[in-house]
Amino acid sequence: MALQNVVRREVTNQASLNGDDEEEESPEVILSVLAQHGQVGLCFYDSKDYTLHYMADTPDNTDLNLLERVIQEISPHVIITSAKQERSMVRFIHTLGSNPDYKPEVVTYPYVDFGLEVSKQRLLSAHLPFLPASITERERLSYLTSYISFDSPLMLRSLGALLKCLDRRRVGVELEDSSVGVPILQFHTYTLTGVVYVDKDTYSILQIFKSELHPSVYKLQSGEKEGLSLYGILNRCKCKFGSTLLRRWFLRPTRDMAVLHRRQEAIRFFASPRNSDVAGTLQSLLRNIRNIPTLLRRMSLSHTKVTDWQSLYKTVYSAVCIRDTIRLLPQSVGLFREISEGFSDDLQYIASLISKVVDFESSSTENCFTIKPNVDPAIDEKKRKMMGLSDLLTDVARRELELLDSRMASCCVIYIPLIGFLLSVPRLPSMAEKEDFEIAGLDFMFLSEERLHYRSQRTKELDDLLGDLHCDIRDMETAVMTQLQTAILEKSSSLYKVLELSAELDCLMAMSSASQEYGYTSPKLAAHRRIVLTQARHPLLELCSPVFVPNSFQSSESHGRVKVITGPNSSGKSIYLKQVGLAVFMALIGSDVPAKEAEIGLVDGIFTRMQSRESVSVGLSTFMIDLNQMAHAINSSTGNSLVLIDEFGKGTNTVDGLSLLAASISHWLKEVPGKVPHVLLATNFHSLLQLGLLPSTDLLSLLTLETAVDEDELVFLYQLKEGICQSSYAANIAKLAGLPNSLVQRGVEVSELYRTGKTIKRVDRHSLDEHTYRCNSLVEKFLRVDLNDKDVDLQKFLKDELLPSAGDPL
Repeated sequence: MALQNVVRREVTNQASLNGDDEEEESPEVILSVLAQHGQVGLCFYDSKDYTLHYMADTPDNTDLNLLERVIQEISPHVIITSAKQERSMVRFIHTLGSNPDYKPEVVTYPYVDFGLEVSKQRLLSAHLPFLPASITERERLSYLTSYISFDSPLMLRSLGALLKCLDRRRVGVELEDSSVGVPILQFHTYTLTGVVYVDKDTYSILQIFKSELHPSVYKLQSGEKEGLSLYGILNRCKCKFGSTLLRRWFLRPTRDMAVLHRRQEAIRFFASPRNSDVAGTLQSLLRNIRNIPTLLRRMSLSHTKVTDWQSLYKTVYSAVCIRDTIRLLPQSVGLFREISEGFSDDLQYIASLISKVVDFESSSTENCFTIKPNVDPAIDEKKRKMMGLSDLLTDVARRELELLDSRMASCCVIYIPLIGFLLSVPRLPSMAEKEDFEIAGLDFMFLSEERLHYRSQRTKELDDLLGDLHCDIRDMETAVMTQLQTAILEKSSSLYKVLELSAELDCLMAMSSASQEYGYTSPKLAAHRRIVLTQARHPLLELCSPVFVPNSFQSSESHGRVKVITGPNSSGKSIYLKQVGLAVFMALIGSDVPAKEAEIGLVDGIFTRMQSRESVSVGLSTFMIDLNQMAHAINSSTGNSLVLIDEFGKGTNTVDGLSLLAASISHWLKEVPGKVPHVLLATNFHSLLQLGLLPSTDLLSLLTLETAVDEDELVFLYQLKEGICQSSYAANIAKLAGLPNSLVQRGVEVSELYRTGKTIKRVDRHSLDEHTYRCNSLVEKFLRVDLNDKDVDLQKFLKDELLPSAGDPL
């Protein structure tokens, strides 16, 4: 939808773009934003320090509350958006323009300027002084992908438009030569105050979400279903909007203590066994909360169906019951207090109004809106006439039959909506042609199913006396429906409040139900930088495993911030990293966590380098993407972040991978304690510790997962302890995987020879004794051949005896 009526269109005239330099200063912050399909992507340029800030594509509601918060925080002087926008963005711009206290300049560019490929090319051509001038385009792309997520198309497209605006306005370089570009000295990830940064890789690695194809053949085209994921096990919401809100909480974990404590107190209440009855009652009522925005939209367009009225009545009636139930609960809980106050008497008024007016039984039977008796006397009168019409029409038909030809054995008077009253007689055999249908005193109308329909003087009198009863009743009932819709739409704010608070109640009851079933505990949240988890568990793996061994985690402000975990493959290193990440994430959405006790200092971001992935669209190798993930963690993490690293450095040769890993961990260990994030590293590079490649500091903690060897069998104990793993037990793991014993034994031999620096002999050659024996045997056979014997086939002998031997490896 075009925005020309509410914003100024950008023009190409440079003079009109810059304006009078003496009267108008260059804007300090320029924001570019694009909103589509419930997602918002944005970036902005700060001319004070020449930095470009970007925010990955983030879900937002139809009111664009997230975008509103961003604008409140950064207060941009210029807002750039596309001339082709959704209704939500148009409404937002209108609202922004009506604010007398803050009126930024809104600029629109054509939709083509927000093209994805165009934006990528503008980014590659941007003036980045911190990059060498001789750098190639491929090297530039590799560098930029370590800072900017190319998986956020809306953000990338808005970035292209922002770069175009900077180039046109020449922000900060107005007086420089035209060949000098607007400099971008830094890239920064932008997150709202209180919102925790979690990227797409982290969501995937921790299995917070996991989409799967729907198993039903009828839904293969319609979408996906949620697989085994954290969202899947916590989403026990009873209404659609509860599930939607819960997903939004997952996509936007928060550090806001007030929000988290509000959620925790409600979860604690419902998780208590003594409140299970009231929880069951509320959940059964929440099932009836329907799609209120869609219902109100249909009402505003007068497209309401019978089922819509039934859904609205169920919703409002259930909301009233929820309010009455909540009012009996402790009002010290913030959500209960808001529901008690927010579910106003308007709901009772709406429910009573619908109940008094709408006849649901008749509406369902006739498939149209029907009102109850005693609502409108005029409609009641017409309905009484309709009900007595049968006897009246029978009497009129009897009189008409007396006037008809004696050959007519019967007739009837019928009523057809929009046509009126008609006389219906059977077709006689003599009435073959249309001319034969004419009857004196009657006007022929039509032939249907061997019956002729006429308008007589009496049927005309009935039309004048009774009119089109059916249509009149429908028109009058439609007018009543319109009045009812208007009355309800006036109270729409109360209905939206029901939707908002019911969705929140549904989410918290869903999480409390999971907490009660799985034995979670409420974490203690504080503003410090410590994380303590006692006997923590993996919330997904414990559901799939008959026995799960819990492990604790402790990271203080100055001790054990960086943990290096070694151990054999399959010993549980990756699971331990993930369970710590999931526990922290769950605390940041207000949920209870899978642990005996938990004390969690609020983190500002969760960064991961755990799973290698490939990207054809970006054109980077797997190892390059691993490096980008590591670079992102190093460049963007703070002293309040959580960083999870699993087997970094495997994608290249051993020496280079080990060197990069040692350098990365040393970078954090050499920082002042206040800047060191919580780092968990799982690695099989035992040389990292054995060669002393890491500095000795209290910030470093060395951990391993216990194993035991029973004869030749490796037993995993999955118990975390301090120390270093002395062996990878690769041979034992290989046996468990089903490799042949001969291959495993040979692998052990080669490993031992390599470790001790001895020569490794190949085993694909025959031994010298065996080779000598075979040669002697061949010579003896050849000497026994009588070359003078004509019956001897020399070629056959060479083929059967000599050539097969010659073909064997020496």
